[in-house]
Amino acid sequence: MAEFLILAIGLGLAGILAGFLAGLFGIGGGAILVPILITVFPYLNVNPDVVAHMAVGTSLAIIIPTAVRSYRSHRSQGAGNAELLQAWMFWVPFGVVLASLIVGGVSGNVLRVIFAAVALLIAVKMLFNRASWTLSDHLPSRPVTNGVGFGIGFLSTFMGIGGGNLNNLFMTSFGQSIHQAVATSAGLGILIAIPATLGYIYAGWGLESLPPWTLGYVHLLGATLVIPFSMLAAPFGARFAHKLSPRKLEITFGIFLLVVIARMMADVIA
Repeated sequence: MAEFLILAIGLGLAGILAGFLAGLFGIGGGAILVPILITVFPYLNVNPDVVAHMAVGTSLAIIIPTAVRSYRSHRSQGAGNAELLQAWMFWVPFGVVLASLIVGGVSGNVLRVIFAAVALLIAVKMLFNRASWTLSDHLPSRPVTNGVGFGIGFLSTFMGIGGGNLNNLFMTSFGQSIHQAVATSAGLGILIAIPATLGYIYAGWGLESLPPWTLGYVHLLGATLVIPFSMLAAPFGARFAHKLSPRKLEITFGIFLLVVIARMMADVIA
């Protein structure tokens, strides 16, 4: 019981951190939750062969209410590209569904490496951003934008994130402010997390190696311990984001990603 209480407190603290970062960066919280859940789940008797899948699936389930709370907070600040989100309402979930159909056959280390590689690209962009790295001062045409939405949905499902990392890279590369990108990313998390969570439930349905308190690859107990705290902290992160200058927000985001990458790759090497 004492060990369980320690784990519960740890997950609650993780929820607070994830919620705050979800509001601050529009990332849904998966970038911090996936590494933490990978560390915690072995103590909850999760089979090592499915720890990474369980961490990603559970992270996506947690993102749903956290992203809703975060997006509403950003919209109250007058930020967010609702037109872009409307254009992506089909293409992002389409990418999510396709990725969900094949994710069950991907090894845990592959999921970790995909996460780290994409996150490193984004971190470099945020830390060393130059005006010359901006491809345009406006978003591309609808066919290109739709394709990007599909790609974000597809990659985010493998990475267990709400798409904010990828969308922040996309929007800032086309002349949009980091504050606009972060606010839009918060809404994007909703489009990704709902179908992705259902996909992970389907992918893990009926597996005998899964522990109690699970629904497919979603650990219900873990999600229940995290969600209230992540929802509570998300508005505080959103408000803080709008107090930072665009460059400070980019640098903070880049440093955060480097820390997450280091933790993730440590698991692969071990």
